[in-house]
Amino acid sequence: QPLVSSSKWLQLHGLKRNKLSLSQILSQIGFQHRKDYVTALGKLVASRYADGLFPQYKRAQDGSVYNLTAKKELILHFVDCLMGAIELYKQRMEWLTSESRQIFGVIQERCIVIVLHFGTVAPAEFDLCRDALSMVLVEQVTQIAKFNLIRAARDLMKWQQKSTPVSEHTVKSAVTWLWKLDHMTAASHTNSTEALLEAMSDEAVSS
Repeated sequence: QPLVSSSKWLQLHGLKRNKLSLSQILSQIGFQHRKDYVTALGKLVASRYADGLFPQYKRAQDGSVYNLTAKKELILHFVDCLMGAIELYKQRMEWLTSESRQIFGVIQERCIVIVLHFGTVAPAEFDLCRDALSMVLVEQVTQIAKFNLIRAARDLMKWQQKSTPVSEHTVKSAVTWLWKLDHMTAASHTNSTEALLEAMSDEAVSS
């Protein structure tokens, strides 16, 4: 799936976009039961002609009442459409909470620098961190334009001097570099700040 935010995804696949929100469906399968103020009578007057003629639905949100006039076939059509939307939402949620996205979210920038700060992790946890980073490189970074890796350490370590165009070769190179890193002692807050400033100094990086 493309690396798009949920707001953009909803613009394409949301209920409103596909005319499947409750108010949109109600307007297609019935009409609102009106109550209007009649100045001449000085009171609210409700249309009574529909009472008992149609099934009615009362919206809990605002108390409005709709007279339902649609045939069964049309209502079943909307049932099918809503079931399809539910399945699509489930797929999106499963995608958002799987693999590298459950750790890093969905990368939307075209150029990124990943700053590595491993803290005081044990060797086994160090390998888990590198597994996660390898995963995000292969799954998401392959879909953007440029990237770089910087490790916060006493002596700053950079995969490349500046952000590099994404290709199969550069991603493989970054993964190899990542797995050649030594397990080192924790970097200080100063080291972390220096690494972040170095990342932001890359003119191609927007955030």
